[in-house]
Amino acid sequence: MQVRFAAPAKPLTVHIGAVMPAAVALGVRARRDLDPHLAAAAVHAGWAGLEAGVVERAVAVLREESDGPVRAVLGPCIHADRYEFGRDLLDRLVDRFGPQVASRTGTGAPAFDIPAAVRAALAASGVDDVDDVDVCTAASPDHFSYRRDGVTGRQAMFVVRDRRARGSR
Repeated sequence: MQVRFAAPAKPLTVHIGAVMPAAVALGVRARRDLDPHLAAAAVHAGWAGLEAGVVERAVAVLREESDGPVRAVLGPCIHADRYEFGRDLLDRLVDRFGPQVASRTGTGAPAFDIPAAVRAALAASGVDDVDDVDVCTAASPDHFSYRRDGVTGRQAMFVVRDRRARGSR
């Protein structure tokens, strides 16, 4: 995992290839001193990154920076309805995250529910303040989806610290 820190008003970016399984923005408000700041992380994780624990590691890194509460935003990603998955690998992920990550596609095939896995990883890290933009990249015409179009594209997620938003969520 690469760890970078951004100055206020300078974005953290995650540049993502054709597949955007899950992008998570994490933020934590500091409580250690009288000069509160916002520590933020931008995380991209597909099924392999989720299985390897990148979400949990990102939360741990943020908690090394600050002891404030962690808030997460789950960005656009493919949803289970369109994410067919092999049964053997799906069983492994169910063992890791729980039965809520096993689903079915619109055609009835086994599917992996990435948003559910991200929420499970966050919950295991003690993060319960999670907003989900609830956008499926395979269903949204505003996002690239190789599964939908057979065309490769690029997407990016930006996380910007804004000192003006100190008191807001």
